[in-house]
Amino acid sequence: MKKDLLELNMEEMKAFAAEQGEKPFRGKQIFQWIYRGASSFEEMSDLSKDLRQRLAEVASLEPVNLAGVQEDPKDGTKKFLFQTVDGELVEGVFLQYGFGNTMCVSSQVGCRMGCAFCASALGGFVRNLTAGEMMGQILTAQRYAGEKIDHMVLMGMGEPLDNWDQVSRFLRLLHERSGKNMSWRNMTVSTSGIIPGIRRLGEEFPQVNLAISLHRPDDEGRSRLMPVNRAYPLEDLIAAAREHGEKTGRRITFEYALIDGENDRPEDIRRLKQLLSGMLCHVNLIPLNEVEETGLKGSTRIRAEEIAEELIRSGVPATVRRKLGEGIEGACGQLRRRTEKKG
Repeated sequence: MKKDLLELNMEEMKAFAAEQGEKPFRGKQIFQWIYRGASSFEEMSDLSKDLRQRLAEVASLEPVNLAGVQEDPKDGTKKFLFQTVDGELVEGVFLQYGFGNTMCVSSQVGCRMGCAFCASALGGFVRNLTAGEMMGQILTAQRYAGEKIDHMVLMGMGEPLDNWDQVSRFLRLLHERSGKNMSWRNMTVSTSGIIPGIRRLGEEFPQVNLAISLHRPDDEGRSRLMPVNRAYPLEDLIAAAREHGEKTGRRITFEYALIDGENDRPEDIRRLKQLLSGMLCHVNLIPLNEVEETGLKGSTRIRAEEIAEELIRSGVPATVRRKLGEGIEGACGQLRRRTEKKG
């Protein structure tokens, strides 16, 4: 199998060049070409033709290929279907905001968390994505859009903290100065609540943003919606979140998908206020993006705004998320494992 060069940092790329009988500075040239947008060795004009041919025989610049694109005419959101070398299909989303362009990246093929409202787990878990496959989503989307991506959220398919080794490598690659050079503070890692991973994130990446999918303020209801709660109960999760905020000084985002009659009742919001009181946090209220197979319905926008106002009055910062990509099933919770492999 060819070497995926998107997995390598600058020093590793220099070592790879040396393995090919080249001077280390050739590795630096290759690395810089990749992050200038080259998708083939032929584009690397300051390398000899012989070297370009040899590289094409032993290495790859495309751990994922573009298998399809949908664009939402309302807001310009683009949903990408990526195919991996072994034929698996995953989705990612390019989002435009006033502060810049954001890529929502998938970290796994499928998901093992089994959240009741989410499409990503419907096809089951297949495997973790590599750091190169995650980077490939960003570079492929960036080439297609013709615009720089300067923010990244690991909120696509999969549970990022269930794939720690590759996710941590990916974060470091994104930050590499001679490469993408993305600020730590422009990266967000989302989790359903894997406490050991939250602690590792705080220790190794204290400036990276943490988003926790909460969705219920009580153990019984959360365990029903999110089976991960049985392993990491709510009390322990909130304690870990408070510890993370105190240690890093970074505000935590709690994602709360509003489900009609499930978690938007007055008693739910009372519990939510009590749970988050005094914490350095922000609640992102999301009227559920409906997935046909789940049978769950989202709360109305009016109800979401009422809840936001109530939380704010109690001292808990909250906003209702602007919906992007809804017309192409590219919104939160709608990305899924496509099974119709290409080729």
